[in-house]
Amino acid sequence: MMVTMDITNPPIRWKQIDTLLLDMDGTLLDLAFDNFFWLELVPTYYGKLRGLSDEVALAEIEARYAQVRGSLKWYCVDHWTQELGLNISELKHEMRHMIGYLPGVVQFLRVARLSKRRLVIVTNAHPETLAVKLRQTHLDRFVDDIVSSHETGHAKEAPEFWPLLERKLAFKPGNTVFFDDSEPVIEAALAYGLPHAVTIRRPDTRQPSRDSTTELAVDSLAELTPDIR
Repeated sequence: MMVTMDITNPPIRWKQIDTLLLDMDGTLLDLAFDNFFWLELVPTYYGKLRGLSDEVALAEIEARYAQVRGSLKWYCVDHWTQELGLNISELKHEMRHMIGYLPGVVQFLRVARLSKRRLVIVTNAHPETLAVKLRQTHLDRFVDDIVSSHETGHAKEAPEFWPLLERKLAFKPGNTVFFDDSEPVIEAALAYGLPHAVTIRRPDTRQPSRDSTTELAVDSLAELTPDIR
């Protein structure tokens, strides 16, 4: 069921918000790149390496993905390089021209910076992936800090991640809004005690908006630009 709650009014009182925790892929950057990379490019290279058809290669790859989805291994470049026999970092570097912002995100970030709030990227991206994306987008110029879940040893889906993040950043949950396109991640944040966790419903510009079961959801950050001034 798609939720269309107006989050420009309570329960988020924007004047009390001093920290924005922002997922990267699917929230700030277009998930079209990642979906293409993992569901099209990697299976193609994997199939060529093993003499498999595209269909068989994709089925085999997706079975491997399913075994670790939501864990830190799912996001680990080193794991997939070893598991698939492909140089994942090199492939990402070669395809970096496809990495880009979601519509309206740059304006959102500029306005958020002017609002004097603290902006922190909180991502499951592996440090090597993060480095490629920062070189391509210069996203780091908009934010105060970047935390990769690989620093903590736990993916954002894990309950262990959140107390480690709060300890590292010393944010106040009641004065913080967290944005992510993954509902399992949003649910983990809510379970920890973050009252304001917003789902991004359209993380991939090649796809329509997703349905959402979370209380707070928007298609994109661009919808909230007027509210964070």
